[in-house]
Amino acid sequence: MKTMDEKNRWRFIAAAACSLLLLSVTAGAAGAEPLSLPSIEVNIGDGDGGTGGTSTLLQLLMLFTVLSLAPAILIMLTSFTRIVVVLSLLRHALGTQQIPANQIVIGLSLFLTFFIMAPVWNAVNSGAIQPFVDDELSAEEALEAAADPVREFMLKHTRDKDLALFMKISGTTQPGTPAETGLTELIPAFVISELKTAFQIGFMIYVPFLILDMVVASVLLSMGMLMLPPIMVSLPFKLMLFVLVDGWYLIVGSLVESFH
Repeated sequence: MKTMDEKNRWRFIAAAACSLLLLSVTAGAAGAEPLSLPSIEVNIGDGDGGTGGTSTLLQLLMLFTVLSLAPAILIMLTSFTRIVVVLSLLRHALGTQQIPANQIVIGLSLFLTFFIMAPVWNAVNSGAIQPFVDDELSAEEALEAAADPVREFMLKHTRDKDLALFMKISGTTQPGTPAETGLTELIPAFVISELKTAFQIGFMIYVPFLILDMVVASVLLSMGMLMLPPIMVSLPFKLMLFVLVDGWYLIVGSLVESFH
């Protein structure tokens, strides 16, 4: 009986829902106007059947290509590589696992990169972007003008040995002036130079924390506490040491000053 009552109840609910749906559809068809969506048309070109449409389409294609390569440009041509590697090594040296989180490390690296690269970007804006917007320079001339400040920054922080390596591999001759240095050789040389510098800074960061780990492990071993992981004891001392010496101030200040 209970099962039959439940079935009747569900049948009644289904019938009521169907009736309400039918009434709403009927009322909408009788008194409401049909829903119309606005039409959108996109036209590319100057409308005269010339080559303006093709030129505009190529410009849009180039724009989307640059936007898709923006992360790689940010990583390869700026100070981002050195900063993010050093901060990641610092986190591993402290032994705090995922603290600070990856979002914090990358966000801090990005804003430090904006701060360090501000003079370069101002030079690019005043020497290339604004003249191009004002139709004083063509696209090719604007690209050449924008590359000069970036090339100067990368040459300042690239080791001659690394640059000579890629020039030897590519078979190019030594340029007479820095402006003649090709970006195809300069960019990878700059990246490996930044990685080497970042690893050198990371080694100097690791040394005091490694000594602290060795001291804690020796003390625990001498006390016979073999089952207690040394990292559990050394981590609070690492954090205390890092806070007492104002580690973030020293690390960030040293990173920023290393680019001047």
